[in-house]
Amino acid sequence: MNRARRGKLALTAAALGVGLLTAGCGYITPQQTNHQYSASDGIRADLGPLKLRNILIVSSGDDQPGRVIGAVYNSSSQDVKLTMKGAEGSQTEVSVKANSSTLLNDTTDEAILSTSGGKPGSLVDIQVSEDGTNVSSTVKVPVLDATLPEYKEYLPAGSTPSPSSPATPSPTASESGASNH
Repeated sequence: MNRARRGKLALTAAALGVGLLTAGCGYITPQQTNHQYSASDGIRADLGPLKLRNILIVSSGDDQPGRVIGAVYNSSSQDVKLTMKGAEGSQTEVSVKANSSTLLNDTTDEAILSTSGGKPGSLVDIQVSEDGTNVSSTVKVPVLDATLPEYKEYLPAGSTPSPSSPATPSPTASESGASNH
């Protein structure tokens, strides 16, 4: 074997070795596309024939009303009523027609809890149940406020919006007319 041939053989072997090593990384590295998750601000939950998607609560605070938004899909052949119970006895009900969906973001299907039960940024327990198969479950739902402009329109009527800017600083001595002479 001449020198040029040995060089080509060594180069080919090195390339093959590098190819095998990098292919092994893909084998042991987890792939995100193999795991289902909610790529949104809200949560997902399955409840009997109902599929809850992107469910979250928009509220100004834990003692303020909260509006539940998201989508509810009914895969059964009969109308189903979804009941959501939150903190301090707050409750809301939503009717979902057979084999259809209801968007809680619509103004016709507002789902308002009298209190959100948590500060914006927290997760609160909501007991969800449906009357079709009488399945119920408790899910942790995120509470968001109007910090993100896309949620501002969903703040319930009568709630006090959280301040979007820091408190106004008090006037300095020169601004208030006092002099230091």
